[in-house]
Formats: sequence, C-alpha cells, structure tokens
Amino acid sequence: MATTNINVRVDSTLKQEAEALFNDLGLSMSSAINMFLRSAVSHDGIPFEVRRQAPNAETKAALDEYEEMKKNPGNYKRYESFDELLDEVLADA
Repeated sequence: MATTNINVRVDSTLKQEAEALFNDLGLSMSSAINMFLRSAVSHDGIPFEVRRQAPNAETKAALDEYEEMKKNPGNYKRYESFDELLDEVLADA
C-alpha cells in the first residue's frame, strides 16, 4: 500500500503532550493518527475516545498505602492464613 505524508501545524506544547500520551498508550504519533483516520472513515465521523486512565482518589490512596507497606513491612501485622485474618475480623465485628 502506498503511503503519503500529511503535514499538520500544531502548537508545540500540544505536540509534546500528545506524544507523551501516545507513548503511554504504546503508540507513535503516526500510529495514533492512522488509527484515528481509519476509524473515522469506517464510522463516517469522529468514532471514539482514547485516553489514559487515571486512578480515582480511593485507588490512589490504596496504591500509596501498598507502597508504604512494601517499604516498611515490619510496621504491619501479618497473618499465617486467611482463616487467621478472618477470625480476627469477625472477633472485632
């Protein structure tokens, strides 16, 4: 299949932000533009939204807590089995 070049003028900051986004998604700028164009043609319009998924506040807090637990495992209680943990939880209920 023959290819051709498209020259598009965009704000330099927008280009940098788009390159970072596409890189996070595992895409090059060229691949992302080709995906968009193919999908737009097949759907006869703007067909989709692709974006990075950011964790919500609760998930972010859980991930931060996990990192803290990995750094300082001695500060946290450990259980030999799930049953041991469950027994403690039920005793506190």
